[in-house]
Amino acid sequence: MSPKIAPTRGNMVKFASSLKLAEKGHDILEQKRTILLMELMGKIDEAREVQRALEEVFSKAYFSLQMAGLSLGIDNVEELSHSVPEVTDFTLRLHSVMGVEIPRVDPVEKPPEPCYSFLGTSGVLDSAYLHARTVLSLIARLAEVETTVYRLAVQIRKTFRRVNALEKVVIPSQKRVLAWIADVLEENDREDFIRMKMAQEGGEGS
Repeated sequence: MSPKIAPTRGNMVKFASSLKLAEKGHDILEQKRTILLMELMGKIDEAREVQRALEEVFSKAYFSLQMAGLSLGIDNVEELSHSVPEVTDFTLRLHSVMGVEIPRVDPVEKPPEPCYSFLGTSGVLDSAYLHARTVLSLIARLAEVETTVYRLAVQIRKTFRRVNALEKVVIPSQKRVLAWIADVLEENDREDFIRMKMAQEGGEGS
């Protein structure tokens, strides 16, 4: 045991209090890890669903774009595509899950506005445009979910390290110190009792 630690009753109280705090912190971190793991599993399932939906819609969008190219000509479709404005007005909000900042992107639900003339176009181009809007919405949602998964995974890893440190190092170390102090104090009490007993017997003999 470290010679810097004096085996006193004051230190025993101090280390007992520290051990109690460490055990309480361990329990809280365990609960946090469990909640984060449940949240992570849900987000992983959600990410898979969004990926499947995105693949399906993207396939439809690509097919619609091919049909528009065949119907209107690739050059015309490319020229018309320049009239479609870029979407930059995404709204990102943050909320906390056990201290982890989780992003939330507002759904891209604004109804599409006509951005090209109906003259010289057809329904296949409209279909391609609508599918592209759906793709955009799903990409925003996928980015939100994947960012959430990453942040949760990072925090779970940090929490696991803290739990492991408390469980394998801090708590056992403090228990050993407490046991050592208790042993020393018990031995001192025994020696004091023996000395007192001997002193009493010596006094009676005289």
